Amino acid sequence: MQPLEHASTADLLCKIAGTPAAELLMKHYEDLTDLSKASLDELQHVKGIGQSKAAAIKSAFLLAQRLAREAHPESPLMDTPERVADLLREPNRAYVVENFQVVFLNTRRRMIGVQNIAQGTLDTILIHAREVFAAAIAKRSSAIILVHNHPSGDPTPSEADIKVTRDLIRAGQLLKIEVLDHIIMGRRTDERPKDYVSLRELGYFYS
Repeated sequence: MQPLEHASTADLLCKIAGTPAAELLMKHYEDLTDLSKASLDELQHVKGIGQSKAAAIKSAFLLAQRLAREAHPESPLMDTPERVADLLREPNRAYVVENFQVVFLNTRRRMIGVQNIAQGTLDTILIHAREVFAAAIAKRSSAIILVHNHPSGDPTPSEADIKVTRDLIRAGQLLKIEVLDHIIMGRRTDERPKDYVSLRELGYFYS
């Protein structure tokens, strides 16, 4: 019997859903990222996937997300875009609409917590400074990092992304809570080796 750690994706799905259903899942969904976004109801539309198998598949993805979180220390240092992207990659991979998150930091740039502030549509999200900074004040944050996803997979910032970033920087200056960066999560491609962009690295934090 082949060790599970060497099994293919299709073989692992077979262990959960059975061979016929696993083959249909592989045909229906482009990759594991696409499959992870499927709801319980959507999974049950695949022939051979009932409520229990759909729940098992969703549970596997949720366990993977929790394992990724356990890989980080209790209060991780969030001092580079790479570390922020590593922390939030798995949760953002499963989102099918835009979700705006804030990473709250103490004076030593260690994470106090993360909160999903707002949810939007496929390409739009409405953010109010009061929601962002009310949460930051409640957590006694000295700095924050903004994060949101682009479900299209392309993390290139839009004009709206740039505007909201600059608006929040100005609001943070008034409240003495520094906005350190805005990370946009996307997906890697052959032409784009990183699955995120940092608006600070792109120069939008300087004017």
